[in-house]
Amino acid sequence: MNKSIHESKEICNRLRENNLMSAISEYALGYIMSILITAFSCGYRGKTVDIARNSDRHRTSISRFLTGDKWDDSALEEAMRKLVIEIIYEESRKSGMPILFIVDDTISSKTIPSSKTSHPIEAASFHFSHLKRKQDYGHQAVSVMLSCNGITLNYAIVMYDKSVSKIDIVKQLAQNLPTAPNPSYLLCDSWYVCGKLMDAFATKGFYTVGALKSNRILYPYGMKMNVCEFAKTLSRIALFHIVTVKGRKYYVYRYEGKLNDIEKAVVLICYPVSAFGQERALRTFICTNANLVSDEEILNLYAMHWEIEVYFRDCKNKLALDKYQIRSANGIKRFWLISSLAYLLACLSSTSYNFSEGYALLSKTILVERVSYIFDFAQNGGEKSTLLAMVS
Repeated sequence: MNKSIHESKEICNRLRENNLMSAISEYALGYIMSILITAFSCGYRGKTVDIARNSDRHRTSISRFLTGDKWDDSALEEAMRKLVIEIIYEESRKSGMPILFIVDDTISSKTIPSSKTSHPIEAASFHFSHLKRKQDYGHQAVSVMLSCNGITLNYAIVMYDKSVSKIDIVKQLAQNLPTAPNPSYLLCDSWYVCGKLMDAFATKGFYTVGALKSNRILYPYGMKMNVCEFAKTLSRIALFHIVTVKGRKYYVYRYEGKLNDIEKAVVLICYPVSAFGQERALRTFICTNANLVSDEEILNLYAMHWEIEVYFRDCKNKLALDKYQIRSANGIKRFWLISSLAYLLACLSSTSYNFSEGYALLSKTILVERVSYIFDFAQNGGEKSTLLAMVS
């Protein structure tokens, strides 16, 4: 039986098995345990009042723990990243499959504060939302997942506060990676496709497969023109061939050559079969590994980028990534870190590293632990008033 209704033996075991317990002080463990238990409970909204219901600590103490208490959150972050690298790199060594470094960003939307607000939420600002197709107010998170041979784990989540560019954030993460044991790939959208980032990943054994903006400059036949202009010269379907990706068919034209700031790369100019020649339907992708003969292989690699969109959805739906009400920037970063820990523990609890499966398993196990605690407490002659005091 757990020593307290506010503890979980299952979570402790998961932390210990994965060498994460040593990165958490005894003082911090009680708070983190409460947050994790709440994260795996039905109706979690990311609010301190929710966490207080699953803790013997007051909500103001929980808020102080996140925003101002001195505990080594960097040690936990480093331990989590080390664990993910060990799992993914070992899988690459065993299977011979490439490692995928998947990067993207998302916005946790917040209400725009009134001009009369005395203590507005820190580090929030306007960011362009590709989903809403307009400026959105809130916090933007640059996130990274590492994947190999069907195993995909969250590696990093960093707040973008405009003091450091997103390119430099990802470049720093690349510099901290070990060299890949097999030829591997950075998967990114068009925002992150630049020579500076490609070079940083190349030194670690990673090629780049990414989306490309239609205004990027190519040099077909020695002539300088952007992708959109070049695509218009390819009006004959005979110049294209059909590629099937995840059941959908596309007309694809393959360009190999120079781009601005990139000496040689493969560029795939694509249209859905039903929208050939339509400018709005044009999609372009780049691959810096010219030895990948198959266009289908390049496009299927890029399709793996979708994994991070699923991650964002799961974090927002299950772990309240966009529902927290914390004003301190430091508190938000710590909340994101513990949410990342919850996501990682869920993946590690599934034999197939599946978040949804692991989340359901941990949720059920924690519920069983709590019911068992209440049953054993009553069996051992515990007073009802004492039990009620624990949860009130």
